[in-house]
Amino acid sequence: MVEEWQDGQWAYNQPAGHLEANESILDGLKREVVEETGLHVCPDALCGIYYFHLPRSDLFYLRFCFVVELDAWLQTQPQDAEINRAIWMSFEEIRAKSEQLRSPMVLNGINDYLAGNTYPLSLLKNYV
Repeated sequence: MVEEWQDGQWAYNQPAGHLEANESILDGLKREVVEETGLHVCPDALCGIYYFHLPRSDLFYLRFCFVVELDAWLQTQPQDAEINRAIWMSFEEIRAKSEQLRSPMVLNGINDYLAGNTYPLSLLKNYV
């Protein structure tokens, strides 16, 4: 998880962000994870695609949630100044911070993964 200051309080989210021009979804994932955690990872699967409207604004989000399996918890070092820290948290710790989660998509993605919802990366088609 990443901890960031949002609307006057600490918020928690999975590493996330936006695609750059001419960037594939997987390349964007890798870049955002490096920027927000300092980790170089390759996804193993997709576990969900979510569409969310932030009620307090005119912002709409389309999130692709990926599964990255690691053999051990790696040391993190965020490069993005907006990220206070990247931290490893258990599901119980994340759920206990439900009021501080950046959006409902955080728990939705975790719950889908825990329910066994994973899909091959070959579902993603890039034409950039």
